[in-house]
Amino acid sequence: MKVAILMGSSSDTAKMAPARETLERFGLAVDERVLSAHRNPAAVAELAAGARDAGYVALICGAGMAAHLAGVCAAHTTLPVVGVPLSGGALNGVDALYATVQMPKGIPVATVAIDGALNAALLVVQMLAISDAGLAAALTEDRRQRAEG
Repeated sequence: MKVAILMGSSSDTAKMAPARETLERFGLAVDERVLSAHRNPAAVAELAAGARDAGYVALICGAGMAAHLAGVCAAHTTLPVVGVPLSGGALNGVDALYATVQMPKGIPVATVAIDGALNAALLVVQMLAISDAGLAAALTEDRRQRAEG
């Protein structure tokens, strides 16, 4: 199973690292890319539209400020899209939160907290664990370890 992690800028790499690390810890393949919904709209649309055929199971999109990346992806795929609003700018991520969460009816984007890349990855793993007993067991163990830590 392969998950795409997209981010609007290379400066977002550190904030999105917990998503990659978490997915890899659960044995999922990760394709991490920098694609801006504003600077590379055609490339974003192409990747999202072909994501299912390319073997992806979900997309995690991190972006700050206007944060249209997750919405553009969701508009072009029926795969789950999880948006991670990233901190920065004058409103320290609140603008990105509103841009990510306020999607029109029929084009859902699951949205986590500002800088919530870890939770985005765990949400994807939980969705996949619905039909994967191995991932479900690994999630149970992960929760146990977090409770002890």
